[in-house]
Amino acid sequence: MKSPNTYFARELTELLTPFVGVNGQRLKLIIHAGTPKTGTTSIQSYLDKNQRKLRGKGILYPHNIDRIKNPHAPKHQWFEKNLVTTHVEYFLENFKNIIAQITEDTHTIILSSEGIYNYWWDFPDESTALLSELRNHFDTEIWVWFREPLAFIEDFYKQCMRNPRVESNPCYGRDLSFSEMLDIKWFSQHLDYQGFVSDCQALFGENKVLAFIYEGDVVQALKHKLGVATPHDNSTPRLNNSLDTTVIDLLRVINNYDISAKDKHLLMPHLRAISEVTENYGVAPLIDIESSKRVLEMAKPVQF
Repeated sequence: MKSPNTYFARELTELLTPFVGVNGQRLKLIIHAGTPKTGTTSIQSYLDKNQRKLRGKGILYPHNIDRIKNPHAPKHQWFEKNLVTTHVEYFLENFKNIIAQITEDTHTIILSSEGIYNYWWDFPDESTALLSELRNHFDTEIWVWFREPLAFIEDFYKQCMRNPRVESNPCYGRDLSFSEMLDIKWFSQHLDYQGFVSDCQALFGENKVLAFIYEGDVVQALKHKLGVATPHDNSTPRLNNSLDTTVIDLLRVINNYDISAKDKHLLMPHLRAISEVTENYGVAPLIDIESSKRVLEMAKPVQF
């Protein structure tokens, strides 16, 4: 009996054969892996709103399968979700959907989800093997932006507090202080930027991982890297701003309840409205001095 990975590889080979160039040139697959709070929402919004324009330049930012949850969201969360569970059939189904959108002019496909970085350390070996098959069938590159560690981990903590509770995750939707969450390996390992880059280099090749320092307007940086920037481009407003410390305290209270994901989603606009008011007043820093020292000791920055 053939393994699921063998089946995945065989199906991909058959589907992609018509798109292999005369010199064996493969389609480029750019996987934008985040990290969270480095302009990922702005990048995804730009790519989604400019799908037609990008297609005219041979760049495909594919739409999702209609039947998945929230199919019109401008990102590809199915990627990491199916890798966490090693759901080969669904993973393949989504790639069939992508390949069905390829035209004769397409030379580059872009997939984007900050969850790829979030869940990287949760992927089992079988899913790592699936990623290897992507390397074998596409000219695959990983693109990832990194922030200064203290700013990143503070926003990542806020995201964990904001997310609905998931029983298999020790941090999502929990009543935990920053210091308490920092004690949890699943959370603190996200400070290992170099570990992520090294893992990706081992999978895709040393020159196939493009790591960038987050310096504000990442959409403009993306446009330049893709070769689609123009002299008349305006700066990109930041989307998905963080919640302030006062609202995080409220979330800790809310997280004491066994609140459903649906109800938490309903609460978030109200919490954001509170944050827009309270952020104008002085609040205590979320990360104390001792925790700051711990973060900087744990952080493993990328060796650019």
